[in-house]
This record gives sequence, structure tokens and C-alpha cells, in this order.
Amino acid sequence: MASILSPEDRLAELKAFDETKAGVKGLVDAGIREIPRIFIHPPETFHNNSFSCLEIVPTIDLSSTNRSSTVEKIRTASEDVGIFYVTNHGIPMNVMDEMLNGVRRFHEQDAEVKKKFYSRDESKALMYDSNFDLFFSPAAGWRDSIASIMAPTPPPYEELPEVCRDILIEYSNDVKKLGVVLFRLVSEALGLDPDYLGNIDCDKGFRFLGHYYPACPQPDLTVGTPKHTDASFLTVLLQDEIGGLQILHQDQWVDVPPVPGSLVVNVGDLLQLISNDKLKSVEHRVVANGKEPRVSVVCFFRSLSSSRAYGPLEEFVSSDNPPRYRGTTIRDYFNYTLNKALDNIPRLQRLKL
Repeated sequence: MASILSPEDRLAELKAFDETKAGVKGLVDAGIREIPRIFIHPPETFHNNSFSCLEIVPTIDLSSTNRSSTVEKIRTASEDVGIFYVTNHGIPMNVMDEMLNGVRRFHEQDAEVKKKFYSRDESKALMYDSNFDLFFSPAAGWRDSIASIMAPTPPPYEELPEVCRDILIEYSNDVKKLGVVLFRLVSEALGLDPDYLGNIDCDKGFRFLGHYYPACPQPDLTVGTPKHTDASFLTVLLQDEIGGLQILHQDQWVDVPPVPGSLVVNVGDLLQLISNDKLKSVEHRVVANGKEPRVSVVCFFRSLSSSRAYGPLEEFVSSDNPPRYRGTTIRDYFNYTLNKALDNIPRLQRLKL
């Protein structure tokens, strides 16, 4: 088990894995039958077997002409569970399918080509790695990822991978438009002017991640992504047909299965912070599977102004409901996120008053 590894041995194994620049997929391609010790999670990780209940995660039709009903559904979902599906969101099915295929093409291309993008330098136009928290997490997740800041301005075209650059730009442009719609609705759900969250830059920038979860030979010993919340205002998720996303609801893991044509939207830490706990940043994870690779595309909306400070908005603070958090800049919060493992301890905890 991972617990018997000495710190020195663990660090050596982490470095050896990282230096291959081949990620988890490299292990699978090598034909391993047992996962390395650095990926083994403690048994308590797997308590609380999940169940599927779509009634818990509502579906919201963004084409509805009943705006007040749409706003109310978003308010209820954001307060009660922190997550919802959206349909008729304006992104064509063929664009979503091609985006998933583009992420798959990147991760399944020739290893030597892919290795040129391998880095842990966040300033890169596009960064490919396995587990951003590899060197300080209790156990690694069974996933590889690509990441790039795609809004407000994408990186230079020629610096993006050839196998997915066109669809990455097209999909990101569509998500940027969707973000404007979502933040107007969330603003209204909070009882604010529709432009409120946009005017404080919540919808202006997002970070794109393309995750690849290879089939795992021992899925009962690891997870794709451990329990965590998102360091964003809102997160927009596109997942393939494999499934594996779960949310923690009333101390029970609940499956959030893929629904064709839909996107999943969840509340992030920063929206919980500025709403002074009115909205819920949902805890979630991705389980490993032993059948076939899973692909997902995640866009984390956060302010383009990394030095701007955010704290509980005055609209949600009173003598009866004082501020529950200290303020933070996007830069500080993101840097803290990058240097904190996905270790089941909520990031917002450090800002609690």
C-alpha cells in the first residue's frame, strides 16, 4: 500500500514517473497490470458508494422563454446542490464532439510529439502534464491533462498543438459567449442586476483543461480526480459518454452521468465567497474505470484581473449575516490552489473568518 512508502522512496518514484513525460497513458501503453504505489488511495476514499439520481441535479433549458422560471431554477440548483445541466446552450453538437475528439487526439498521439508540450510551467501557452499536484498530493490521480488560458485572449495559434488547435479556438469562443449568458442568469438568481457579475469581470476569463483518464487495471485502488471544489466562479464541463463524475450531496456520492447534448455547470469557490455562502461550491470527484478511456473538457471561469480583490459582496452582508470570508485576489487564490493538493480539505477554509 502507498502508506508503507518512505518519503524518500515516494519522492524518487514521483520523479521517475514525471521524468518519463509520458503520463498515466504511458503506464497503460507499457502494459502494466498493477498500478504504481504513488497512485494508491487509502481505503476510506472509497466509502459511501454512489447512486444515480438525476432528480438531484436539475436540467435547465436555456432556450426557455420563461426567464423568471429559468432564473429560479438556477437559484435553487446553485443554493441546494451547486450544480446543474444546461441544454440548448448554443454550442452545436458537432463542435462538442470534435472538442472531445481533439483532446483525445492530443493524448493518443505519438508520445514523442506529445512530450514537447510536457511542462509544469503555468506561463506556457499550453501545458501538458499528469496531476498538477503530483509532488504534494497524498496520492496521485489516474489522469493526464492539457491546460491553457483561452479567454479573454487565446495563445498564438502556432503555439497550440496542431491536432486540436482549430477546435480548441472554436469551442473556446462558443464557451465565452455561453459564459456571458450564464453569469447574467446567475446575477439575477442572486437578486442582482443582470450585468452585475459581468461588470466585476467574473465572465471575462477562463482556463481550459482537457482531461484524459486512461482505463485503469485496478480502478478499486485509485481515483481519476480526488474530492475537491473548483477555484472558479463557475465551471463549464463537457464530458464524453463514459461517465465517472460524482458530487457529494448530503454525505452521499451521487453520479452525474453524461446527458447527450448537455453541459454541466457548477458553482466554484469564488462564487460561494462573493455570495457569502448563499451559493454552494460543490464537492466532486471522478472515479477510475477499468473499461476504456474517459475524456472531459473543463472551462474554469475566473476574473481576467488577477490583482483584483474579491470578498463577500455588500449585498449579502448585514449585522445579522456578517462576512464569512476574508477577501482574496485571483492571483493569490490561484497560486494557493496550484500549491495545495486535492486532499479533501476545502480551499475556502483558509479564508474563513
